[in-house]
Amino acid sequence: MELVANCMNWAKHRRRKAAAKMHLRLGLNSFLPTFAIVDTAGEHDNKRARELCAGLEQGEVVVFDKAYVDFEHLHDLYLRGVQWVTRAKDNFRYRTVRNLPVKKGGNVVKDQIVKLTGDKFKHLTGWALRRVEAWVEVDGEPRLMVFISNNTAWSASSVCELYRARWDIEVFFKQVKQTLKLGDFLGHSANAIRWQVWTALLLYVLLRYAAHIGEWGHSFTRLFAVVRAAMWERLDLVGLLRSYGTAGGSLTLLGAAHSAWLPGFEPQGVASHGTAPA
Repeated sequence: MELVANCMNWAKHRRRKAAAKMHLRLGLNSFLPTFAIVDTAGEHDNKRARELCAGLEQGEVVVFDKAYVDFEHLHDLYLRGVQWVTRAKDNFRYRTVRNLPVKKGGNVVKDQIVKLTGDKFKHLTGWALRRVEAWVEVDGEPRLMVFISNNTAWSASSVCELYRARWDIEVFFKQVKQTLKLGDFLGHSANAIRWQVWTALLLYVLLRYAAHIGEWGHSFTRLFAVVRAAMWERLDLVGLLRSYGTAGGSLTLLGAAHSAWLPGFEPQGVASHGTAPA
């Protein structure tokens, strides 16, 4: 999140630039944030990896960007029984132990069992990793990518597809930054930025909960627009969401507007039984 450098000295990470960074653990099954850290952008991502993954339990699968790669931490996850998939950095040094069969004509180029090399990882040299090299479509263009994982039993295509699922997080950030207007900040201090980010995440969770109990079947953007329009009215929000639907191909409010008022809160001029006076 880009900030104004001349009034946010705490967030400076380059000579003329300032930025804050949100490290987020997002549940891909629910698409809900489960843990977040808001800090300056000057610190490398892998410094926060342990905090982000501290709550993971045995049997869970975590997928993350290569910026969070720290083999010491990845080995700890392996010992805890947590499966992980990420991309390999360009300077990834390894020794091939075994080449696994690859289906001809597919996107997978190489499927290998490898071990780390180098003095830094002498104590991890016995640890076997999975290395998958495959062509992946990015913005309509094929791109060769290298993925690594601590799971040696999955198919190579499963490793690739798991990492592709991580790209859905961009949809989440688009919803939070554009729909919830998390681009303009009301304060300049570190606490002001953090509170605004946390408030936006809390609002997102509440809206998603309202969508769940209101059986909402439309987009998050439309949900935000409907709730914002009814925010200062004494309406039953769940009833309003359930009454919002389609008719004749166009989006309309199926129920009459006066039927959504809470009992005893009808505005002046509306009969208590819910029908407008003649």
